[in-house]
Amino acid sequence: MQAVLQADVGHRGVVLDPRTKIFLLFTIALFVLGGAGGDLLDRYVACFCMLPFVLFLLAKKWKRACIYLVIYLAAYGSFVYFGPRTTGIANFLLLAVCGILSRFLPSIMLGQYLIETTTVSEFHAAMNRMHVTEKISIPLSVMFRFFPTVAEEFASINAAMRMRDIRFGGKNAAKMIEYRMIPLMVCSAKIGEELNAAALTRGLAGDVRRTDICEIGFHLQDLIFFVLGLIPYVVCVVGLFQ
Repeated sequence: MQAVLQADVGHRGVVLDPRTKIFLLFTIALFVLGGAGGDLLDRYVACFCMLPFVLFLLAKKWKRACIYLVIYLAAYGSFVYFGPRTTGIANFLLLAVCGILSRFLPSIMLGQYLIETTTVSEFHAAMNRMHVTEKISIPLSVMFRFFPTVAEEFASINAAMRMRDIRFGGKNAAKMIEYRMIPLMVCSAKIGEELNAAALTRGLAGDVRRTDICEIGFHLQDLIFFVLGLIPYVVCVVGLFQ
């Protein structure tokens, strides 16, 4: 069964270079999640948050794109419309939920896009092109396989527990944490050990520099998204001289 977060090489739509994806993820984390630029970029943040929606569409992930768009627009719209019209605890809860969701969701979804549309070989090749030390690239490469494998194991655990009626609304709902989380924790520990052994077996930690057979490189679509990602930096620099 295809893992939930595993890159499907044959159906990725418009393919971007991993370095482009990393740059876009860093930019959104900096300006949307981190709030860099302050009031100067407030008018552009909402537009920039549509980037994950566009990328999911280009990757032919229609359902994910629509779900993200609905959730983000609902959170942002509620934040803008109901925020000034409520007071007290209702206003606090609204700003907390919608404000945090509209700030965190774009970065989370773009990170998910990066994992889903990038193979481990492509990611490791990109790290080598950027001359990133293997002390950083190897753990990150292992994590690229860790999350999809854990997601697949969690789906299998859920299916097994549903057969035993251990679910919300079932007869054994009180056992959900024990019978779902503990197996997941044990599986996660074993998966981490196995992936670490696999990385060592493939020579990722060897002294000799590994070669990469996958082809990565910048194309027209990478140039377009790089220009879009540079916009907030340019706005900040121009704002400093005004």
